[in-house]
Amino acid sequence: MLENWLPWGLIFGLGASIGSFLNVVVYRLPAGISLLSPPSRCPRCLTRLKPYDNVPVFGWVWLRGRCRYCRAAISPRYPLVELFSGLLFVALFLRFGWSLETPFYWGLGSWLVALTLIDLDTLTLPNVLTTSGVCFGWLAQGCLAAAAHQTVISALVASMAASILGLWLFDAIGLLGAVAMGQPAMGGGDGKLAAMVGAWLGWQGLLLTILLASLLGALVGVLGMSLGCLERRQHIPFGPFLAFGAGISLFFGNALVQGYLNLFFGGNG
Repeated sequence: MLENWLPWGLIFGLGASIGSFLNVVVYRLPAGISLLSPPSRCPRCLTRLKPYDNVPVFGWVWLRGRCRYCRAAISPRYPLVELFSGLLFVALFLRFGWSLETPFYWGLGSWLVALTLIDLDTLTLPNVLTTSGVCFGWLAQGCLAAAAHQTVISALVASMAASILGLWLFDAIGLLGAVAMGQPAMGGGDGKLAAMVGAWLGWQGLLLTILLASLLGALVGVLGMSLGCLERRQHIPFGPFLAFGAGISLFFGNALVQGYLNLFFGGNG
């Protein structure tokens, strides 16, 4: 029985540990603080945390959501990010199994989680994350093509072309939106995130991601204004919607595209 659960526990633990690091990235990167130094510490009393204080998910539970030293409250977002990351790693393993795709898509999921949280906190998408995400996407597509005995150059060209398409689309959307609304419609980081999605998921995955992100963004905007939570011209971050769309495309993209082709073209596409 233990042997059956051990791999899942290890995968969840790996994902939760990555989630713990993502919490550091989300807090420190926008503030311009080194990700490595100083070591983890309480943001209030600045006491360096012990290793057992940093156990993903369970450390927060053991401490009952408070610093061991000054008793300051610790945001529940930290264990929730760790929990979500652990579950995400398990879900990706269930989707792709023991394949080279799995560790690469663990990386993509980690990038998307970090970018989503930073955009929610600061309304920015740091260049260092989007640019590195694009480059890592190109690398992933080249490696996956080589592992599948496909032409690496063709895979790289397709991945790069999808990245350029993402940039161009969002430049066009931003320009049209600015003309129509009289104010910037898209942040500069959104196009770079779209380029990253294109690098990882190709042009079909990119277009599906943008469609899903736009639908969700419109739904949230309409509901927010109807409930009085959002003003008509209030800026809301689009990065989280793109990340959501990319996640759906990663897990279900092939099925959704095939379903579309079957519906409108009888499966001939």
